[in-house]
Amino acid sequence: MVRAILVALSLLFVSGCVQNGSLGDSVPARYVEDTVLIAKVKTALIQQKGLEGFNIHVNAYKGVVQLSGFVDSDVNKELAGQIAKSVDGVNEVVNNLIVMQ
Repeated sequence: MVRAILVALSLLFVSGCVQNGSLGDSVPARYVEDTVLIAKVKTALIQQKGLEGFNIHVNAYKGVVQLSGFVDSDVNKELAGQIAKSVDGVNEVVNNLIVMQ
């Protein structure tokens, strides 16, 4: 429990630094920014009713988010893309989700 709280606080701190631009433009800073963005998108997808059961993979690089994996309908593919686009810090979404019926 304590570990989970420490991890959450660390992510909030890093997220605040990323949003303020105080990490700079170094490779480690980019990695942290991309990792925070991935976590935000994954959280948004998991919280969406109807998408919580799918294993949607999320990658990010410089504000571009890539979704991959499988969903059961075109509606869920579109929904996942819209959710990803709505996350603060996402500039573009490459939706490579595959619809399996």
